[in-house]
Amino acid sequence: MKLEGRRESSNVDDRRGKGGKKASLGIGGTIIVGLIIWFMGGNPLTFLTEQAVGSFSSTSNYTPTAEEEALASFSKKILAGTEDVWTEIFRQNGWGEYQKPRMVLFSGAVQSGCGSASSSTGPFYCSADQTVYIDLSFFKQMESQLDAGGDFAYAYVIAHEVGHHVQYLLGTLNEVHRRQQGLSKKESNQMEVRLELQADFYAGIWAYHDNKNFNSIEDGDIDEGLNAASQIGDDRLQMKSQGYVVPDAFNHGTSAQRSRWLKKGLSTGNVANGDTFSAAYSQL
Repeated sequence: MKLEGRRESSNVDDRRGKGGKKASLGIGGTIIVGLIIWFMGGNPLTFLTEQAVGSFSSTSNYTPTAEEEALASFSKKILAGTEDVWTEIFRQNGWGEYQKPRMVLFSGAVQSGCGSASSSTGPFYCSADQTVYIDLSFFKQMESQLDAGGDFAYAYVIAHEVGHHVQYLLGTLNEVHRRQQGLSKKESNQMEVRLELQADFYAGIWAYHDNKNFNSIEDGDIDEGLNAASQIGDDRLQMKSQGYVVPDAFNHGTSAQRSRWLKKGLSTGNVANGDTFSAAYSQL
């Protein structure tokens, strides 16, 4: 992506190296499990860390590498881009003033409005404090463990989480959680899939308008994003982790579905095309 000269968002709280509640499973030996938890778990309200222990760790000696600093700057620029795009879209559609989310950069573990979480949970959005949480080491793991590297792939992850913030502002997130009450596990998972595919679509919407505003997309970027969406489909992750697929347990969507909805946002740029709740589930 071409981001030279772009502004960095000021809505970022850098907590790297400031410590947090330790989790019993660290990112080193269990990153694949952690990636699958995030890519298949989705709902940040379920990220209350069951593995957390009471003691706090001290990471005062933490020194970010040059690569991590570059990723931090990159993430701040992507967040700024989402602020610009969604501010304009909200105004154009009469949705009121866009309330910008915060982003927290952390290392190891973090305390959020939705509870404590470790790096193994992956990036998540917490509606309780309207904040996106990211441990930047996750991006390196995307490349090394899932073959889903590339700056546009990383931008897609951030834009997807911001997409959940858009859903929160529009009332979609709370409505889905309300409707999930009383549903069977299978039905609840299907509602979660619809929510996640719309967030993928919103990530594509951001990319379309960011490129329109800044000519930011370079050759190969879209392929990176679509590859990432494909690599993190429920079917592919289940096959990788357990050797078979359980469709009733899907809660983010298949590789084909995730790629399709991201591409739909990328190709149309029209938020009116992002209704993932009206179509029959089999047609998503």
